[in-house]
Amino acid sequence: MVLMTSANTTTGPTSATTPVTPAPVTVLGLGDMGSSLARAFVAAGHPTTVWNRSPGKGEDVVSLGAVRAASAEEAVRASGLVVVCLVDYDASDAVLEPLAGALEGRVLVNLTSDTPARSRQAAAWAEKHSLAYLDGAIMVPVDVVGSAQALVFHSGDRAAFEAHESSLKALGEPATFLGEDPGLAAAYDMAVLDFFYGAMGGLVHAFALARAEGIDGASLAPYLNTIAGILPPIAAYTAKHVDTRSYASEGANLAMMAASVDHILHTAKDRGLDVSQLAALKGVTDRAIAEGHGPDSWSSIVEVMAAGH
Repeated sequence: MVLMTSANTTTGPTSATTPVTPAPVTVLGLGDMGSSLARAFVAAGHPTTVWNRSPGKGEDVVSLGAVRAASAEEAVRASGLVVVCLVDYDASDAVLEPLAGALEGRVLVNLTSDTPARSRQAAAWAEKHSLAYLDGAIMVPVDVVGSAQALVFHSGDRAAFEAHESSLKALGEPATFLGEDPGLAAAYDMAVLDFFYGAMGGLVHAFALARAEGIDGASLAPYLNTIAGILPPIAAYTAKHVDTRSYASEGANLAMMAASVDHILHTAKDRGLDVSQLAALKGVTDRAIAEGHGPDSWSSIVEVMAAGH
């Protein structure tokens, strides 16, 4: 609506009143995650073109308004922003290699999950073909994509990110840009998942130990939530220790905490549980103590986990 006054008549739209038309987007790959990306773009009003290597996928996305392309090249040429999400970089490389010409002048966002090394290789291929390239990592399950809780990492071509940031926010807002090293998104992904799966292993082992002692999971769970609640401040001061390489103990030191690990290990062994994860952790703490870190904080074990040990 254009408001007019007798003193000053407005004859055209202003930046405050002009609606922004969502840009066209192409999604290559309609597995569970690729389909969730396409649905998020459609929900945000983006004209969305989709393509999948094998037929029979994506009917739900098409029913919501996405357009199915007959070929990958047709899909790419439909949009200025092309998002690919496949099982791994072997798959994405196979799809993208023949499309270098069609991708010219477009921005390619690769949200396929793989290693930082593979991300940098893909970026080198894009640079060889003078393509604007962003690598990314989706840090949430498929049903969270497009919601306020979604976290999606991006790294690579900063200008390309800034040009399409508003579109990428459809997947998760804010869209998180980590830096121009194209491997950063995957590196953050690997580090976060390293923590997640290590913690999940410890979580399930805790339930196994409790079961062996006659404790049901429902009885234990509230107390595990208490432990989970203290992790954010622990993460903050551990980051500070690791970054400064200063490991002053703030309470229990490594030697005291390693004794607890030893008690858990013996309890688990006595109950016949698998102790491979605990034994590996005990090995790390023993080496750190042997190197003189016993009086230091738990964070000091990073020095024996780091490259070169």
